[in-house]
Amino acid sequence: MCFFCKGTLKEGLTTYFVDLGSCMVIIKNVPCQTCEQCGEVVYNGTVIRRLEAIVKATKNSLTEIAVINYSDKAA
Repeated sequence: MCFFCKGTLKEGLTTYFVDLGSCMVIIKNVPCQTCEQCGEVVYNGTVIRRLEAIVKATKNSLTEIAVINYSDKAA
């Protein structure tokens, strides 16, 4: 159940974006739950920790835009 609107959550995949100032990180195919009513995206704790690790590893790269496939990094 959605925290915001009490709608139904549906399992799926999404794209996660983060702007670090000097670098934009785009992580594709991230597992999530999406509210069918309001569109709110929810990640579980395991996914959040993995996203944080991917962003941290990419933070000091010498690129302005990094596009990463979640499933390639979620070992």
